[in-house]
Order: sequence, then C-alpha cells, then structure tokens
Amino acid sequence: MPLIVDDDLAPERSRWASGVIPYKEMGYWQPDYQPKETDILCAFRITPQEGVEPEEAAAAVAGESSTATWTVVWTDRLTSYEDYQAKAFRVLPVPGTPNQYMAYIAYDLDLFEEGSIANLASSIIGNVFGFKALKALRLEDMRIPPHYAKTFQGPAHGIVMEREILNKFGRPLLGATTKPKLGLSARNYGRVVYEALRGGLDFVKDDENINSQPFMRWRDRFLYCMEAVTKAMAETGEIKGHYMNVTAADMESIYERADFAKQLGSVIIMIDLTVGFSALQSMARWARRNGVLLHLHRAGHATFTRQKTHGVSFRVLAKWCRLIGVDHLHAGTVVGKLEGDPNAIAGYYDTLRLNRVPANPVHGLLFDQDWASLPAVMPVASGGIHAAQMPELLHYLGEDVVLQFGGGTIGHPMGIAAGATANRVAVEAMIQARNEGRDVLREGPEILARAARWCPPLRQAIDLWKDISFNYASTDTPDVVATPSF
Repeated sequence: MPLIVDDDLAPERSRWASGVIPYKEMGYWQPDYQPKETDILCAFRITPQEGVEPEEAAAAVAGESSTATWTVVWTDRLTSYEDYQAKAFRVLPVPGTPNQYMAYIAYDLDLFEEGSIANLASSIIGNVFGFKALKALRLEDMRIPPHYAKTFQGPAHGIVMEREILNKFGRPLLGATTKPKLGLSARNYGRVVYEALRGGLDFVKDDENINSQPFMRWRDRFLYCMEAVTKAMAETGEIKGHYMNVTAADMESIYERADFAKQLGSVIIMIDLTVGFSALQSMARWARRNGVLLHLHRAGHATFTRQKTHGVSFRVLAKWCRLIGVDHLHAGTVVGKLEGDPNAIAGYYDTLRLNRVPANPVHGLLFDQDWASLPAVMPVASGGIHAAQMPELLHYLGEDVVLQFGGGTIGHPMGIAAGATANRVAVEAMIQARNEGRDVLREGPEILARAARWCPPLRQAIDLWKDISFNYASTDTPDVVATPSF
C-alpha cells in the first residue's frame, strides 16, 4: 500500500480530500502532542521499508492501530475523530541499530473496553504487525494509566496474601517440575510429588504439556498428587501445594478440572498462556471466588517475545498478566537454561512486584507505571537452575520469587527427597547469611560450602552441578547500558 504521495500535491490537499494521503497529514503524527494522564502510551520499535520516513511509519502504526484505513473515508466526520485518532508524538533512532526507531504513540482511553485484555491486544497489536510498509515492528513497552488499570481485577490474591495462605515468610519459595513430565503413570507421578515435598520443597508442579493424555488422565493425576500433598503436609507440618494444570480444550473442561482440584483441597492450580487472554481472565475470577492461587505458565510466549526487532516484549506481557489477575508468572532466571538478560529480567520482576515502577531504560522500562495498589504477582524462576546457583539467584531475584528446580531436584544422585533437601538447606543458609549482613553474591560459594559440611545432599549437589552453566548471549537486551560517572 502506498505511503508516499507527491510532495508537490500535499500542501494543496485537504484532510478530507478523497483518495490516498500520507498518515502524517491525516493527523496521526502530532509532535507537539502532550499526552494526557489517562492516555495509554506505547513504545514501538519500528523498522521502516526503504523509502518510508520514520515519522510516516510511526503515523501509520498509530493510524492502523486506531481509526485509519488506507484511504480517506468521509464517515470520520460522523465521529469526534480527533479524540479517537492515536497520536504518534515522538520518534527516536535506536542507538547502534541503523534504520530502527522507537516510536511513541498515545491512545485515548475511550478506544478500549474496560477490563478486557483481549480488546486491548486486538487494538494495539491487531493488524498492524502485518503492515507491508514495515520490515519489522515490536511493542517494547506500555504505560497503563491507573484509570484503566483499576477496571481490572488484578491478581486473585497477590504476594502478601499468598504468603499468609502458605504461612511462609522471609525466603524464596521452592518448587520443582515433575520429571519426566510426560509418560509417568498417575501413581508414579504422585510418588515424585511426595518425595519432593517431604524433602523440603513448598510446591511441585505439572508442566505446560501435561493435560490428560492416554498414559495418565487428569483425574487420576489429581487424586494421586493430592494424596502426596496431604501425606507430605502431615509429615512436615508445613502447607504444601501441587500446581494442578487445568488447561483443557474448552472452558467447560477447564472449570471441571479446577472445581475438582478445589474439592480435593489443593491450594493452587495452574493454567497455560496458550488458552488465551479471555480464558485467563475467567480463571483469575474463578480463583478469587474460590480462594485458590493461580499459577500461569507462559507456554508459547517466546514465539513472540524473544526476537528483538519483531513481536511483543515480555515486559508488556507481564503487564497484561498482572491486569489479567494471575498470582504466579514465569519471568526468567538470569542464570538458567532459558533466555534472560539480567537487566531485562530485573525490569520484568519490578513490573510484577512493585506498586510504582519508575522508568529505567537500563532495565528496558521506558515509562513510569503506577499500579494503583493492584496486588503484586509472584515471579517464578524456572529452567536449568540448581542449588550451587543459589547466591546468584538470591542476588538477582530477591526473596519474593518461586525458585523451581526440576532436574536440579529430581536428578539428584541420592534421590528426589535429597535433591529437595539440598535446595532447602541452600536457600536457608543464604538467607541466614544475608540477614547477618554478609555479601551473598561475593561470599556465596563459601557460605554454601560451610552449609554442605553437615548436609551431604547439598555437598553432592554442589559437586555434581557446580560447573554447569548456560552462558549464551541473550537475544533480547535493553538498548541502553549504564555508563560510569566521574
């Protein structure tokens, strides 16, 4: 579709002349616009096609994600079109990346249905990502004004309430994903859950792709897992949980599985991102009504969040998930096997946990974000982590986090319970040292070695995995770095 019109004709043409005129001239580029407190603000990384100036590309994104089409339509006159037009108001080159620009666009609040992530996503990332005039487009960040945020439920319980439900304070929560995640019978699956919980973990979880397959139907899994949870609670005197994955083909089946998990006494259920935004919001409301924690596995997110030039940043998805109302969200580990730049992950964690999040370009946060007391989401670190990494995990991620060791629990040579004990001793040793004022990052190996003297499972875990790391360059990193001051 043409975006370029003969410059000799442009000054003579009216906004209402029939035919095709540039988006800039239709009012979608307004460099003098001052965003309102109620506007939703978006930062898009745009890569224009050759011959398309960045301001025109930004105006096209603003137009096509709000009211515009490819030609002038007279029916705009039947609306207060100036209010409904999105306004591209700033375009900045991305440092060190030729032909990439950060376009800032403001959207009036009236463009969006209250309390609907589906409508928000359809509006902001609907057709525009297939726009021919752009080689690539990425939604880097959003500012969601309190006026819109308060139309959402937010997390069903939040971090504070979750700790009160579990009666666990002052340390990261510990979990594990049952392995192998596919192929076990229901009884053997429950045995894994029991061993991990009695060894010292707080949670064990289903993984994203265990639903109700021929080798293990969901009802059987739920029964054996809750038998394991109940037995481990009786032995340890602690509240334990297993994330029952209620993901299914339709909402009727999802509700059936969630209701059964509640009847069995589970404190937590799990849902996959792949069920869609509307289903997630429905389950968040179910979780609040029924007093059950809701864990969200971000299954499939990297298909659109990982690449730096096209898609949707995970920090945006994290904001949407906080509005949706989940209690847990996988958000990266820094040191594990999955993608994760330390600065970017710090931004994700702040987005999920803080009430007011200041703009911090070093962490990829381009806007201030005020959550207006919406409860916080507990981040989950999962994927290739083990006890020897506890100093780095505590340093980078803090204590309001679930640390999930799958292979790092179930792969322990002394057995599953020993793997769980190694993780529990490691985290408690590090927390004690931190509370005593020690530098857990610098002194971490010494602290763990001292604890391992009287804990054979921890000693063996460190010996086995101490040299295991996944040192690959991250593909998604913030575009600025901190510079030293003199």
